[in-house]
Amino acid sequence: MSAQTTHPSLDELRDEALSWGRKPRGRGSWYVAEHMVRTMRAYGWTIVVGAVGQPVMYLFGLGYGLAALLGQQGIEAHGQSVPYIAFVAPALLVSAAVAVASEELSYPVLGGFKWRRYFYGFNASALSSPQIANGVLLGAMARMAFAVVAFYALIWLLPFGGVPHPETGWISLFAGVAAGVAFGLPLMAYAGTIEEDKGQFALVQRFVFMPLFLFSGTFYPLESLGALQWIGWISPLWHGTELSRAATYGADIPPAMIVVHIVFLIVVSVAAYLWARRVFTRRLAA
Repeated sequence: MSAQTTHPSLDELRDEALSWGRKPRGRGSWYVAEHMVRTMRAYGWTIVVGAVGQPVMYLFGLGYGLAALLGQQGIEAHGQSVPYIAFVAPALLVSAAVAVASEELSYPVLGGFKWRRYFYGFNASALSSPQIANGVLLGAMARMAFAVVAFYALIWLLPFGGVPHPETGWISLFAGVAAGVAFGLPLMAYAGTIEEDKGQFALVQRFVFMPLFLFSGTFYPLESLGALQWIGWISPLWHGTELSRAATYGADIPPAMIVVHIVFLIVVSVAAYLWARRVFTRRLAA
């Protein structure tokens, strides 16, 4: 006689369905992040060139070209004279993370709501709106991490002299990602509010990102800006750069200011994160 086939009961089927539903509820943010990272494969070479090629050009053009104009004495910053390459390299590292944030948390967010609308598909599953927002951020952070690690490897391994203190220089990786998150989260929340693309992100690039890039002490000490120093104080790029310089070449920054830089990045990130979650929840519920 053949063995009698047993069928699962309704209770067993229900328990199995609930277990599959709990899985995305528990790991939903990582599933969304995985999707965001996978979509980056479509422009993977752009990511590699941007993370490796662009830093090399900046370092040669600014670190050596502009440094030659400054002479052998370097540049005075925080009451100490440092080689210009050591001064500018950590700022460019942080700038790389901020540039990634400006790309990954602008058009891709708008596309998820308006053009491709995959956020609504996510939301129709067991994923919650906050998990979708978390996953978008985690995906962007993954690319930020790749950019700063690639940049750091270049200025450390190649004879640029960009990391005089490698024993602490690795901390600059976290400073770069933190600055990218503090810059990107407000942009992510703003992108979630846009209904029609009328060139808003182009304006952000021209009138927000570029001024911060130029006036956040990236290429010269913030103190030399005089009345424009306030731009640096409201810029995540400057706060991250100062932390990065303290790590890579031991910039003489008072401990109280180190705390100010860290607190600023945390407060801006938390406030913008709460805003972004609210925007995602409200728009996906509409």
